[in-house]
Amino acid sequence: MRAITFVLTPAASKRLIAKAVVSMPEVQRARKQGRLIVAGGITNAYIAEELTGEQVDKARYTAGLVTESKWSLTPPETRLKPLAFEAGQISQRTWPEVLQDFTVLDVFVKGGNALDPEGNVGVLVGGKNGGTIGAAYGHLVALGAHLILPVGLEKLIPSVAEAARALGQLPLDAPYGMPCGLFPVAYGTVVTEVEALRLLYGLKAVHVHSGGVGGSEGAVGLVAHGDEGACHRLRDDLGALLKEKPVDTGKRH
Repeated sequence: MRAITFVLTPAASKRLIAKAVVSMPEVQRARKQGRLIVAGGITNAYIAEELTGEQVDKARYTAGLVTESKWSLTPPETRLKPLAFEAGQISQRTWPEVLQDFTVLDVFVKGGNALDPEGNVGVLVGGKNGGTIGAAYGHLVALGAHLILPVGLEKLIPSVAEAARALGQLPLDAPYGMPCGLFPVAYGTVVTEVEALRLLYGLKAVHVHSGGVGGSEGAVGLVAHGDEGACHRLRDDLGALLKEKPVDTGKRH
């Protein structure tokens, strides 16, 4: 039994989580034989890269993002179409069209903006129709289809339910960004760094601290322990993971 300690920046965490999501048997099955939708989002852009092997302009693979200390929208004309697979091929249909043909074995991937200790995920929504998650959630729950929620531990908050009650679009004064609501999600499979380390290396991990300075803002500290060979593989892989650069949003307004 060995243990390894390390700190992941948000970019490194997103890459690790993306690799783990793509490794999941249900994702592999949906990618090759069924239907897989990778909704818009920054972490999901990393997943799209892992699925296709092609670089993605991550700041364009999302409708909304938090940047420059405010809630922002990406211009609709510059957004990338969310990736969807059907029977092993990239679909030319829109994701809502693909969703209509979902079965219980198919997979929808949606990132989140908040995570609480109970495993509830919160998704910021700017549209009054509830955005992507609002359009997909009822359909997925009714079918019992797979909803996978990749969320880094940097996004931990005390309570998603309390945050959802506090937010809401109409009564909020939001001078430093657009007003948002928070859509609470209790259904689905959450994948944080902890689950990613189990999926990829078979290691048990504990989140031991958060934060830092000088480029480590939002970082998370972890201890992982288990098989010695797995610890060595993780240590070897950390070199590449820690070279992940922060997402460049460019000028979006």
